[in-house]
Amino acid sequence: MSDPGFLSDPSLYSALIDAELEPTDFHHLSGWAKDDHRQAFAVFLKSAAALIERRSELRPARDVPEKFRKFAAEVLKAKIADPRQYFEMRFTPYKITSKQSSGFLTGYYEPEIPGSLTQNADFPVPVLGRPDDLVSFGSDGLLPHIAALGFSAARKKGDEFEPYFDRAAIEEGVLSDRGLDLLYLPDQVELFFVQVQGSARIRLPDGRLKRLTYAGRNGHPYTTIARVIRDEGHMALEDINLGSVKSWLRAHPEDARRIMLLNRSYIFFSLSEDLAENEGPIGAASIPLTAARSIAIDRLQWCYGLPFYIRAHLPDRSGNLTEFSRIMVAQDTGSAILGAARADLFMGSGDQAGHLAGLIRHPGDFFVLIPKA
Repeated sequence: MSDPGFLSDPSLYSALIDAELEPTDFHHLSGWAKDDHRQAFAVFLKSAAALIERRSELRPARDVPEKFRKFAAEVLKAKIADPRQYFEMRFTPYKITSKQSSGFLTGYYEPEIPGSLTQNADFPVPVLGRPDDLVSFGSDGLLPHIAALGFSAARKKGDEFEPYFDRAAIEEGVLSDRGLDLLYLPDQVELFFVQVQGSARIRLPDGRLKRLTYAGRNGHPYTTIARVIRDEGHMALEDINLGSVKSWLRAHPEDARRIMLLNRSYIFFSLSEDLAENEGPIGAASIPLTAARSIAIDRLQWCYGLPFYIRAHLPDRSGNLTEFSRIMVAQDTGSAILGAARADLFMGSGDQAGHLAGLIRHPGDFFVLIPKA
């Protein structure tokens, strides 16, 4: 017989490197009672369905998948009249305390930009699909020596693994003969920020819409170029936002190329043909993201599908700080999301969501909800 406490062991869902977990009670979570638990539970059900259909890979513990999938199947079969009561009965909240820094939140969104299915003078920059020799953690048993070098993916070369090509090599054309081009964008700046967001709506010249969905990354460490621009004295911190950084890069092409190449991380995409315009993009867990409910987490430290409760004071569209206390579900990942108490909040699609996402760089309190046995 299996250990009856197996499912409720937090270490199954996490590989914490710089943090500790402290169990607490839902009644001690400020703002918990005010959340829309029914909406949050509906988002959690999307993850549960993906888990049992095996659309989502599970990590970090090797033996968690079947146990967590059985729990997900139980949730899907249950007739839940009161989602809040179900959360409180079937989960235990654990406060996440980072040893290195406090919890930190940023925001991201799905931009809508012009593009073309054919390369021409207006749209010269290709968006690349995932190469067949790219191996990510969790598939094909990636060798430990690659991880020791600080990489999260590798290039499979025969029976050996080596670090994948970095941004400079890819932009110089090392993959140009692979037939990976999906479509074309106006410039490298636009491509760079599509990669930062991890998805995009592409409006073609004839009005049709294509959706770019995250399909993997080359595994190199992520460098935040806004910090480089600030540290080199090009812009003051208070002047930095998505629009101002884009404008500065386009106005300073030589510095722009040098600085963008400092971020050696490179994102590959796939085309989603069947997503409705009112649906969010497909996240790394193979689930359409939900605005203000889906988060990107550090994939090396947390398992997809876990609910988190996050408390913070975040800006509204006018920049005024307001209370943010709600259940979020781990459904995505990102190159810059590193640490146990670190999350990127998906804020939606389009310019307004982009404006709001660009304002979020704030501390927050993190609680992970672990299933009870």
